[in-house]
Amino acid sequence: MRPELLDPVADLVAPLLTSRRVMVGIVGAPGAGKSTLAAALADRFARPRVPAGTEPAAAPDRAAVCVPMDGFHLSNVELARLGLANRKGAPETFDAWGFVHLMRRIRAADELVYAPTFNRNLNESIGSAIPISPSVELVVVEGNYLLLPTDPWVRARPLFDLTVYIDVPDEVRVPRLVRRQRSRGLDRTAAHDWVNRSDEANARLIATTRAAADVVLTRG
Repeated sequence: MRPELLDPVADLVAPLLTSRRVMVGIVGAPGAGKSTLAAALADRFARPRVPAGTEPAAAPDRAAVCVPMDGFHLSNVELARLGLANRKGAPETFDAWGFVHLMRRIRAADELVYAPTFNRNLNESIGSAIPISPSVELVVVEGNYLLLPTDPWVRARPLFDLTVYIDVPDEVRVPRLVRRQRSRGLDRTAAHDWVNRSDEANARLIATTRAAADVVLTRG
């Protein structure tokens, strides 16, 4: 992760870390690099930097966790049942209410919470994969629809202390998405079809939420 992207966000997060859990939302279109930035941000604050001359034992313990919204994808079997297999990634293909309820539990910070993750190789969600103990101080949530103004997504928005939108030119994102689909076994034609029909339809919707973010980062 390039410092010019990570450092500005880290500088905004650092003053927020006091005695209260902080939740940061990373938003952007498919292929914008949300997961990369979110993981780098969580890693930056996983343990505090020890100031020069300070004994490590004297430094406060701090933990940070990254939670992907993609963990709330409906299963492929359920998508097929609903006739949504060819729209995977659209808002209606997520357990949106489950996402909101888990965000509320994470915000409360009063119990051990397990969040799901998403396995790109399996193209499926895996439940209870990310433990979040009450002592975790920073939770970085990344996903497409954190700023969507419709129910139930909009109910999660007040739970975030900071939201960051990553704006990336299409000429950078789209080839990245095609490579992603090729890595899943699609041929070139099928990969381009999926990206242009599904990913880019989602990208246009996500772009309408850009102005709702607290901070917008533009990547070249």
